[in-house]
Amino acid sequence: MKPPAVRVAVDLVIFTVRDGALQVLLIERGVPPYQGQWALPGGFVLERETLEEAARRELAEETGLRDVYLEQLYTFGDPGRDPRGRTIAVAYYALTPPAEPRASTDAAKAAWHPAARTPKLAFDHAGILKTGLERLRAKLGYSTVGFELLPKQFTLSELQGLYEAILERPLDKRNFRKKILSLDLLKPQGEKRPAVAHRPARLYAFALPKMKILDGTIV
Repeated sequence: MKPPAVRVAVDLVIFTVRDGALQVLLIERGVPPYQGQWALPGGFVLERETLEEAARRELAEETGLRDVYLEQLYTFGDPGRDPRGRTIAVAYYALTPPAEPRASTDAAKAAWHPAARTPKLAFDHAGILKTGLERLRAKLGYSTVGFELLPKQFTLSELQGLYEAILERPLDKRNFRKKILSLDLLKPQGEKRPAVAHRPARLYAFALPKMKILDGTIV
């Protein structure tokens, strides 16, 4: 029996925190199917590419973003997920500090949208986004993955705001600061950020060179 033709694609769930809310990067498709509809960035894997190479290429081609944190999320293989034919999609999620995207190739537009209130998405991308949100929120509690969304220097208030934006709930200020400082994840910087009607806020930087899994939990 001849094996069925199956194509492999990568889809990207790209998160940032802007205006105090977790946002996801979407593209407006410029070609069929679902032309004119919003979707996650992505595309087919080329013959001599690894999955991660394909993900980073599509990231750069469709959004203009490079050098962001990227991690494989899940594989989606429903037979009817793509009207062009049987397509297996390997999803990745990416984290970036606020950045301005630039659409190109088959993306007509690229824009940030609140992750909790997106327009209707093409393909099965609503389910892929839901899986990405669940993974990010879970990993936020036991790893330093959230630091990938911050600029190089930040205040404790900005760090707490990031956690609250992702978890969509308030955190106790005193307990959060006590816990985060006890984990030796931050190093204070010599500078302070001016604040209106308050004393200047101390700036911190991430003390580790890359994302780390923790023994305990942050939140």
